[in-house]
Amino acid sequence: MFDLFQLWFAAILRIFRTRRSLMLENLALRQQLAVLKRKHPKPRLGPLDKLFWVAARCLWSRWKDTLLLVLPETVVRWHQAGFKLYWAMLCKVRKRVGGRRVSKQIRELILQMATENATWGAPRIHGELLMLGFDVSERTISRWMRRAPRSPEPAWRQSLFSSSGLCSL
Repeated sequence: MFDLFQLWFAAILRIFRTRRSLMLENLALRQQLAVLKRKHPKPRLGPLDKLFWVAARCLWSRWKDTLLLVLPETVVRWHQAGFKLYWAMLCKVRKRVGGRRVSKQIRELILQMATENATWGAPRIHGELLMLGFDVSERTISRWMRRAPRSPEPAWRQSLFSSSGLCSL
């Protein structure tokens, strides 16, 4: 008797709902019924079923009221897993930015040239490396030159005092 009363009360409440809400509820219940009609001992939700519930969660505010087969937390977990998968796929597709890596030999050569010839800039070292047969961009050379150790005295002062025989100050 109580079940019959509950059914009639729910039918009366549905009279006051909007047509859109009733159609969405009907669609959700039909989807769950289709899952239950599958010929498995335990009905399993496939990827399209999960996608349906994730979309229902995004588009319909009362999606929890009609959900009978799984818990609402499960649908939220599917949604989060979908975002993880989306971002993982984006990261795999992205190409590595920049050119090829500079070998250790060339790096050491750049640092050696920069420390031994303090007056040389990146364009001069770039030209020297091109004459040696190494194809490295000038910008890469200037980046690696920043890491070269600097002498405490300026280069002009070293050359001035060493060539004239004057003692350093």
